[in-house]
Amino acid sequence: MRRLFAALTAGFLMAAAPLPPAPVEDRPLADPALEARAVALQQSLRCVVCQNESIAESGAVLAADLRQVVRERVAAGDSDEEVRAFMVARYGDFVLLKPPFEPATWLLWLGPLIVVLLGGLAVIAYLRQRRTVPEATALSADEMARLDALLAQEDET
Repeated sequence: MRRLFAALTAGFLMAAAPLPPAPVEDRPLADPALEARAVALQQSLRCVVCQNESIAESGAVLAADLRQVVRERVAAGDSDEEVRAFMVARYGDFVLLKPPFEPATWLLWLGPLIVVLLGGLAVIAYLRQRRTVPEATALSADEMARLDALLAQEDET
């Protein structure tokens, strides 16, 4: 009885689950020049879902919506900078595949260089420390006598 109840509950939950959103159909602009401009803009904008693809390459539903927004803005007569500004106003500089070089993004641009430089300095410091061998000091007379005694004892065995 428990198994039947669990199976019915699972079936009910699966049937009640919402369907995934239908893929949005891309509707290219009628003017080839405007469509080429829209595609170029789409290639410069990051998909906020995929995060490593432009909205032109992404298959995410949100990317399809953003492609359509770009087309609408281009068709409305917005310049490329106005379209980018529109997207940045809604999603921040993150939406740009090449964010601007400004104080807010300095760490983003210079971070990898800083990490490489710090790693290089650490390697150099390690190699210098490893290369400096402490200078050997001469044995005292007592130490020499003990060493001779140990070596003689080892020769006897």
